[in-house]
Amino acid sequence: MEGDKMFDLMTKMYAEMQNGFKGVNERIDGLENKVDKTNITIENDIKPKIEALFDGYKQNSDKLDRIEKQVSKHDEFIIRRIK
Repeated sequence: MEGDKMFDLMTKMYAEMQNGFKGVNERIDGLENKVDKTNITIENDIKPKIEALFDGYKQNSDKLDRIEKQVSKHDEFIIRRIK
């Protein structure tokens, strides 16, 4: 009789553990889906925008370099005229 009670208790505990693991696995699957969606969003939406911003920054930097060279030429001309 005592063995039957112990077996029933262990069977009940095993079933509860299996249900708990099932719940944990479902939560992990949900998190994996969210991570996948986040990665897709980063790759498809955010990354191209960052690359476009970087390209714009690079173009502005190049333009400023060209302007600086032109201003330098004018500075030299103005300094020669003043002397």
